[in-house]
Amino acid sequence: DERTFKGHSNSVRAVALTADGKRVISASADNTLKLWNLKTGKDERTFKGHSNSVRAVALTADGKRVISASDDNTLKFWNLETGEEIATFKGEAPFYCCAVAADGVTIVAGESSGRVHFLRLENV
Repeated sequence: DERTFKGHSNSVRAVALTADGKRVISASADNTLKLWNLKTGKDERTFKGHSNSVRAVALTADGKRVISASDDNTLKFWNLETGEEIATFKGEAPFYCCAVAADGVTIVAGESSGRVHFLRLENV
């Protein structure tokens, strides 16, 4: 069963599947992320807040939160179900990649400058 999801206005840079395999989140050069339902093909939510291309996306193991890395020098932490921006970390250069540890609060992210940041979210 093939399906094409249309909705971004620029290139898609990264995708991640939810742990249950029912949805996918895409990161785009249109400065947004989108949450798609794999069964229906529906665009369930658009995450807006970055001011430049979103290069990477990762999901927490519990499937409740999203981390995004952008050319706007920020990492953003989002609530998957509401689209609410929970936290932002500003770096000194564009972020090209990110990952979330199994604990759901430790984030690793790589900057274009060659730095790797290890962050721990508090009170989320």
